[in-house]
Amino acid sequence: METNGIIENNRTQMRRGVLEYSILLILAAGDEYASSIIQKLKDVNIIVAEGTTYPLLIRLKKLGLLNYRWEESTQGPPRKYYMITEMGREQLAGLDAAWNELSNGIATIKKSAGK
Repeated sequence: METNGIIENNRTQMRRGVLEYSILLILAAGDEYASSIIQKLKDVNIIVAEGTTYPLLIRLKKLGLLNYRWEESTQGPPRKYYMITEMGREQLAGLDAAWNELSNGIATIKKSAGK
């Protein structure tokens, strides 16, 4: 595999690693439907396929981190709006702490490497 392929694979793995965290962050700001969540991720270059997002939303719901409600739409069929639960907010707080620890560690390594 060429270097660009390795870099792209690593980039994809990193995005997958932060996808749950990103979804919880989006929903902490307010209720959203799935295609809106996907668009918000794309807007910040976290490109995900629907085939990745929908199973993750289902898994997060089963874990009790999300809930949903159906809402009528003026632009088509009813939409399923996802919302973060109290347990989801607790998970998000833990992920925030883990993210801060990891990003601070990386920043320290980069600084010592002169980057």
